Amino acid sequence: MKVDQKGHTVTIKDTQGDVNAFLEKVTQQFKTFEKQNIIIDLSSDSNISENDLKAFLPLSKVHRKAKKSFVIVATDLDFNAISDKLVVVPSLL
Repeated sequence: MKVDQKGHTVTIKDTQGDVNAFLEKVTQQFKTFEKQNIIIDLSSDSNISENDLKAFLPLSKVHRKAKKSFVIVATDLDFNAISDKLVVVPSLL
């Protein structure tokens, strides 16, 4: 897990390729990031599925309820099949 902080935004990048272990780490350290906008970068993992992304939904709900952004970066997905409750984008730009 690589954390890059710029201003009010923190980018958390998965470096191991294991989405479940990454989600667990992010959840454990959530209090550290809760006052900032969060970008979850899963773009390096090409085997990610819609179900993997759904696992981030509870974390997203809590963060957005606090009026902060929670964005997931993922590639090679059918973005129409993803829940409207999650903000998923194809690149960091």
